[in-house]
Amino acid sequence: MKSLSQKSDEKLCVMVSEGNRAAEECLVIRYRRMVRVYTRPYFLAGGDSEDLLQEGMIGLLSAIRTFDAKRDVRFQRYAETCIQNRLRSIVRSAASGKHEPLNQAISLELSDGGKSDSYCEKLGMEKNPEEALINREELSLRVDNLVDELSAFEEKVLRFYLGGLSYSQIAFLTGRQVKAVDNAIQRIRRKAIPYFSSGGNSVS
Repeated sequence: MKSLSQKSDEKLCVMVSEGNRAAEECLVIRYRRMVRVYTRPYFLAGGDSEDLLQEGMIGLLSAIRTFDAKRDVRFQRYAETCIQNRLRSIVRSAASGKHEPLNQAISLELSDGGKSDSYCEKLGMEKNPEEALINREELSLRVDNLVDELSAFEEKVLRFYLGGLSYSQIAFLTGRQVKAVDNAIQRIRRKAIPYFSSGGNSVS
């Protein structure tokens, strides 16, 4: 890690694109303070500063993974844009719905292992706008009910997981062991089954 700390942001991004996880962690550590600075002006309805920090970190990780070193732009400027766009999007979504970011990202994998008749898959098969609206509202209620059952750690893990982070990255950002993250995701999947499996009707 010491030798990595001496490399430029752009070089580290190239290494990340080649599959170097240590380079990614080096960039996360290098820019973690900047993420915290950018979260300060924002207010998240129904959330707190820690929630915003998590979302900012997802924006940072997105920047690290999508940065193109061939373009004539510095990584720092690109990361700033990705982080701010993520924060603005989350704040707008939170203003219109408590768990809207999760509603948009909820995964089939969390419910019944990807069975073809799962509830979430049917959301893409609406025949008319009225049906689409009803299904989205029902999904929102199901997500609200699920998240209400999660512990603070489980909700944090879910947000990172849906943000595309690996178990090891979630462990790194939360300061927990990979096994603890794995156990949390397994608990989330079990809790999600009543809400997202076919025939699930736990929306009271």
